[in-house]
Amino acid sequence: MATTSIDRILLVEGEADRAFFEQICRVVGLNTSVKVALPKDLAGSHNSKEGVFNHLPVLLAQLADGQITRLAVVVDADSEANGGGYELTIGRVEKIVAPYGFALAAHTVSGIVFQHNDGLADFGLWVMPNNADEGMLEDWIKQSIHPDEQGLFAHAEAVVAALPQPQKFKPIRRSKAEVATWLAWQKQPGHGLYRAVEDGLIDTIGIHYKNLVAWLGHIYRPSQG
Repeated sequence: MATTSIDRILLVEGEADRAFFEQICRVVGLNTSVKVALPKDLAGSHNSKEGVFNHLPVLLAQLADGQITRLAVVVDADSEANGGGYELTIGRVEKIVAPYGFALAAHTVSGIVFQHNDGLADFGLWVMPNNADEGMLEDWIKQSIHPDEQGLFAHAEAVVAALPQPQKFKPIRRSKAEVATWLAWQKQPGHGLYRAVEDGLIDTIGIHYKNLVAWLGHIYRPSQG
């Protein structure tokens, strides 16, 4: 298996998610203590939501034997119509972690936490966008856009809505098209979702940002041991 000198792991679905969370961790001072990883970085079979679920038992076993000390995952809720939804996603994770001694302790829009029955550090789950709605990372970005950017983003939404029918993307992916359009009009077009953080396009005093950062802090802050 691939190894890392950092024993605090944040497992995410894909490359865009990794770049985004690496930037978030850098902003909040967790970049030197947390490794944001894809399943394949850690010898998983493939990078996707299913890849995260499939590889999670391997990491839970490593948490149990001390190879890693803190663990959390971020996955998209997606939609019930497409076999997803936040409740199903949380339920799937509950079934995966239960044999390793973890039980759901907190489920709010401020984050999901599982506690261990024998004293291991809490395991964290964040279901994008907000642990309570259908959607994905782009929907979290939509909820977190800086007030100065809201006019431009509204224009991006209007442009996407005015596209000729039939639209090629599925309705659940509309937010991806809207966010990509908005980012294409920034000072450095063509970059990934991480630019929303790096270029100050996110409302860092807004509740959605504060909730996510507080959850990351709960799971990973070195002061917690």
